[in-house]
Amino acid sequence: MQEVDISQCLPKDHEEAALVGRLWQGDGPRVVALRGGELFDITAHVGTMSALLDREDRLTLARHGEGPSLGPVAPWLSQSLAHSATTPDEHGDRLLAPCDLQVVKACGVTFAVSLLERVIEEQAAGDASKAGDIRARLRELIGQDLSKIVPGSAAAMALREALMARGQWSPYLEVGIGVDAEVFSKAAPMSSIGFGANVGIHSASNWNNPEPEVVLAMDGNGQPRGATLGNDVNLRDVEGRSALLLGKAKDNNGACAIGPFIRLFDDRFTLDTIRQAQVTMRIEGSDDGFVLEGRSDMREISRDPLDLVRQTCGSHHQYPDGFMLFLGTMFSPGKDRDTPGQGFTHHVGDRVSIHTPALGTLVNRVDRSEAIAPWQFGIGALMRYLTGQPSQ
Repeated sequence: MQEVDISQCLPKDHEEAALVGRLWQGDGPRVVALRGGELFDITAHVGTMSALLDREDRLTLARHGEGPSLGPVAPWLSQSLAHSATTPDEHGDRLLAPCDLQVVKACGVTFAVSLLERVIEEQAAGDASKAGDIRARLRELIGQDLSKIVPGSAAAMALREALMARGQWSPYLEVGIGVDAEVFSKAAPMSSIGFGANVGIHSASNWNNPEPEVVLAMDGNGQPRGATLGNDVNLRDVEGRSALLLGKAKDNNGACAIGPFIRLFDDRFTLDTIRQAQVTMRIEGSDDGFVLEGRSDMREISRDPLDLVRQTCGSHHQYPDGFMLFLGTMFSPGKDRDTPGQGFTHHVGDRVSIHTPALGTLVNRVDRSEAIAPWQFGIGALMRYLTGQPSQ
């Protein structure tokens, strides 16, 4: 494996960026701001990231809020990478996911490539050996570039009718080119893991992959206040057996990684920056030397980020503590790893690095969900910590 370049883990212009996050120190979590390569504890001003995103003065707090220095960020990044390999429990000084009370929502099949892969999973019924033949047949059948089709448009509805007439319709095609986006609950508040932690793959799965994505940080009024990176870990064989197994395929111990920091929107960093972002990913195997690289170009997304926000939150549903919104991926894990024709699947020990210059790099290793540290510090524990009550 290549040595992790700590300097690439921060945004390329981090000196000018408004960066906030969370870390564990001593007996509990802290809300922190990154300035000039140094972390400052601003918990005395705002106890949760959820509350910070709701503040009108969030940029001022991020850039000028007083608080004790916790030292340079580089050792925290290095320590977080080392922690997962050496510490079996969930505590120990390290970076945490930068969200807390927010529920984590995710949008699926927002890119044409991922749309085809979801249909392949469904038709393969979880059998990776069938993927190659199904992929070729679907491309021949559809006969057009799905990335050029606007979901819900007349052209999309015409393709929908044609595929239905041929008996080739799918729930994934419905959300990929239909009016309604797929929006699902990825993870509960406080359950996401951060930079350096081990992501979890359920032991029932033998065909799985990471999903590198941009994640919007939303306030309690449904407004996007910043962005970060995420890994929407996916069990392809589980979801492929039935779309109704989405919960088991998506929400497991360690299956949601977010970080390293939230970059707040300002004059330099806006939603248009996200719309033009290119997210790259590198997977490195620890046991076989395997390397796989992929990318997601946000210019190819089929639904605008604000459309995905509107479909998630509005008069039909509110999130008073805010939410984190995964915007989807175009990563298509088609490169064979173990057996010709079966494509990619994770091995325990893989390292996944997700990068975009404006947000830095999210780095995690892969283990089994049953083997990594159990999730124990939830909302109740956070409230007790913030109010000075003894832990149970």
